[in-house]
Amino acid sequence: MGTCVSAKERRYEMPNEKIPYKIYLEESEMPTHYYNLRADMEKKPAPLLHPGTGEPLKFEDMQAIFCDELIKQELDEETRYIPIPDEIRDFYKMYRPSPLVRAYCLEERLGTPAKIYYKFEGNNTSGSHKLNSAIAQAYYAKKQGLKGVTTETGAGQWGTALSMACSYFELDCKVFMVKVSYEQKPFRREVMRTYGASVTPSPSETTNVGRKILEEFPGTGGSLGCAISEAVEAATSTEGYRYVLGSVLNQVLLHQSVIGLEAKTAMDKYGIKPDVIIGSAGGGSNLGGLIAPFMGEKLRGEADYEIIAVEPASCPSFTRGKYAYDFADTGKVCPLAKMYTLGSGFMPAPNHAGGLRYHGMSPVLSELYDQGMMKAVTAFQTDVFDAAEEFARVEGILPAPESGHAIKAALDEAKKCIETGEEKTILFGLTGTGYFDLTAYKNFNDGTMTDQEPTDEELAKSLAALPKF
Repeated sequence: MGTCVSAKERRYEMPNEKIPYKIYLEESEMPTHYYNLRADMEKKPAPLLHPGTGEPLKFEDMQAIFCDELIKQELDEETRYIPIPDEIRDFYKMYRPSPLVRAYCLEERLGTPAKIYYKFEGNNTSGSHKLNSAIAQAYYAKKQGLKGVTTETGAGQWGTALSMACSYFELDCKVFMVKVSYEQKPFRREVMRTYGASVTPSPSETTNVGRKILEEFPGTGGSLGCAISEAVEAATSTEGYRYVLGSVLNQVLLHQSVIGLEAKTAMDKYGIKPDVIIGSAGGGSNLGGLIAPFMGEKLRGEADYEIIAVEPASCPSFTRGKYAYDFADTGKVCPLAKMYTLGSGFMPAPNHAGGLRYHGMSPVLSELYDQGMMKAVTAFQTDVFDAAEEFARVEGILPAPESGHAIKAALDEAKKCIETGEEKTILFGLTGTGYFDLTAYKNFNDGTMTDQEPTDEELAKSLAALPKF
């Protein structure tokens, strides 16, 4: 690590201090409120629609699926700051504030004039940012007196986080895990079971919608859209249960705003302003949470940032999808959302970034993207793993494949600065660790990993089935 000695000398010089490798906030500096980005959007995201009537959803329409307090948060477009209950903040204190890290060693290895920061969300047992929303949703379910919750999970980070949160509040937890990830990541599955959750590979024979999907797509490895359908059916057919979701919905982006709020507080503390903010994009929870307060400033005309969403080439909803109303799930039992989508029937290739294998994108982020407030790029998984290993070898953290997408784009931006000589400040989200993804790293290191992307014909067929509104 000798190269990092010279990197230390490149720290910002402050009047009485230098910026450390890791910026930790005090507990007293943790957010006391979630930030509702929609409150600052002049043009709001389009409303969710009832799958039967096509009319905008009302509170009572959603009560059979979601917890009451979460419905209120889902529908609230006016309240800028929503208080975080003390019970949730107390739980957050077990692993928050999370560190903002200056990647000095990576900068030195690249030889870039760029300054690179990452917000690391892997310092908790669940291993990712997903716990930020899981504990909030479990809290509201417990407060409502429910017996348990159902959910879906892709790579398993959300399922792990929710099982941990449910264990804390003594709630039952039923997880439908995308079948390809269920098979690729057996240890993630066992962590969920250790916390008391039941885990079912999806699509399965345990639900009506699962059996229907298997009949239509025999042998499929599944998708998040399939798993959502099964989880919703399980919740609505079991007394005392509700469905909770780890991404996409407004309420989830609200809870995840603690990521961006902490990052901005840490940067403001040292007089740092990012030029470029980068996040991996699947359903939108990490990206939306990281950019929230920065995007708020951009919307209010107080500051400007270049914001980049990075998605897998195998599931490119932003870059190759259509901005339209679509079902949030493959079984077409969930509300319709106006979002960038590849079609609810789209079955993505079984890449290793399971958390990014969703056919659509958050309605909030979709609207912002449509307004030109951010841009999107794609990455092939072999390039993602190459970037993840380059990062791991100098920064000492093995990234989750999902996080590898943001790393890939951050490296690209830092390398551009070598060519231009610009001293840009780059911030990206390191959503979690990849220690349960070693099968994927093995495939990459063995040279057996392949790159896949949908053909224009496949996408056209999927998009042709979009509902007509």
